[in-house]
Amino acid sequence: MARVFRGADALAHALRSAGVARIFTLSGNHVMPVFDATIDVGISLLHTRHEAAAVHMADAWARLTGEPGIALVTGGPGHANAVSALYTAQMAEAPVVLLSGHAPIGQLGMGAFQEMGQAEMAAPVTKASWVCASAGEVARDLARAVAIARSGRPGPVHLSLPADVLEQAADAARLPQARAFEASAQPLAGADAQSILARLWQARRPLVLAGPFCMTKRGRERLRALEAAIAVPAIGMESPRGVNDPGLGAFAQMLARADCVLLLGKRCDFTLKFGQPPVFAADCAMVQVDPEQSEIDRTRRAVGGRLRGTHLADAFAAIEALAACAGGERDVLAPSRAAWIAEVREAIAWRPPEWDGAASGERDRLHPVQACRPLQRMLDAHPDSVLVSDGGEIGQWAQACLSAPNRVINGVAGSIGAGLPFALAARAAKPDAPVVAVMGDGTFGFHVAEIDTAVRYALPFVAVVGNDARWNAEYQIQLRDYGAARLVGCELRPTRYDQVCAAFGGYGEQVTEAAGLGPAAARAQASGLPACLNVTIEGVAAPVIRRPG
Repeated sequence: MARVFRGADALAHALRSAGVARIFTLSGNHVMPVFDATIDVGISLLHTRHEAAAVHMADAWARLTGEPGIALVTGGPGHANAVSALYTAQMAEAPVVLLSGHAPIGQLGMGAFQEMGQAEMAAPVTKASWVCASAGEVARDLARAVAIARSGRPGPVHLSLPADVLEQAADAARLPQARAFEASAQPLAGADAQSILARLWQARRPLVLAGPFCMTKRGRERLRALEAAIAVPAIGMESPRGVNDPGLGAFAQMLARADCVLLLGKRCDFTLKFGQPPVFAADCAMVQVDPEQSEIDRTRRAVGGRLRGTHLADAFAAIEALAACAGGERDVLAPSRAAWIAEVREAIAWRPPEWDGAASGERDRLHPVQACRPLQRMLDAHPDSVLVSDGGEIGQWAQACLSAPNRVINGVAGSIGAGLPFALAARAAKPDAPVVAVMGDGTFGFHVAEIDTAVRYALPFVAVVGNDARWNAEYQIQLRDYGAARLVGCELRPTRYDQVCAAFGGYGEQVTEAAGLGPAAARAQASGLPACLNVTIEGVAAPVIRRPG
């Protein structure tokens, strides 16, 4: 007897039509029909130890592959656990779809098992959030969710799937076509591109600032191509430290001198100090290209008449239009712009020369520079290597000291704890490339059980835990604002996280001397296991880089 084609089967077939081959998930009562349905369509499930970790993995997957990342969790508390991770994906502009099980529609309002307002809970941290109403709508709802996640400013979307909807009969002949999952285009007109270029080229020190969506490997490649095409420095930003991102070196000093800035999908928010002096010159003109009118309106409220031109368009579409319109005029301008471009690039690359001799003043501890710089050799060994950076102060040191073709950080959200899930997803997305994750001891503890997930799925990576036995970012704030006598709630134990990793079946080593870090990292990589180097570090503040002169 043929089995009934259910809502869960329609969902699974729709996921395959969207090109989804892997789902990050954690099992639970409400989503068992989906687990069952994925078997027949060849979708693999990577099941985690916490629902938030599943969303973080989907987030990193989306950033690294450009594909929508799919997380599947059960309803009620499972959904609630997952929601917090959506904020990191939202601020990173990652196309993520969270599929949550849900109490049966037929029991709503009756005190159903784990009944809650899931769509309302997820709405503030998503582009769209709703509950599927019937088995006949499951596949179309999935296509709509994927398309929304990918369109405009990419970001997370939530779809709740009631248990009875998943079990009810659906029509196998009414599945969406592949085009239903595509992003809706928002191009930049050629005339608008010409207008923007005219403003940039009239300026003496113009800049292009792009948002987190342009900080993927593909996005950074496009920014470099745009810079070459229009002879204007094009800089991507994704750090919660904003203009003080140590990974951007002394760029803040260049931004303060700019006389015209194009915000290309970049929000005029706290990371830019809301466009105000002294971060921007008082007479700096701005032009904005953004897919959302609300962002343009917000910029206008912040900077008023300094916003000289606005255009609604996608970031990548705008890059293509600007490059296409540059033409021969760019060749005329390029020689005069070369010095400004070089100056900006040199400022971004600049690091204090004293870092070369950085050393801890405490016994058996490393300065963060000593804990990070030896890892660059591993990242340089492959054209698709991945750097994961997560944590408070140590995360900033990693971003300042290390570079890689692919980088996944906690981003504008400033929320720590995603480092281990990011590393697992990075290994799944880049199976042949080195994956190095630098994180603090505090952040390591958020999802330490995902080492079990990594061991189960044979997903090796090298995690370097900078262990200063405290929540150092908060420690530094308290020390600065309240004084050493009023430090409270920042202490942690000097736990041997390498032994924790080994207990889960991974590889672990303790590192207390600078000379031992490079060899230990090589052994960790050679182990072929999820690996943790527990590096005792001096708890120093994150760097604020300013070049003399």
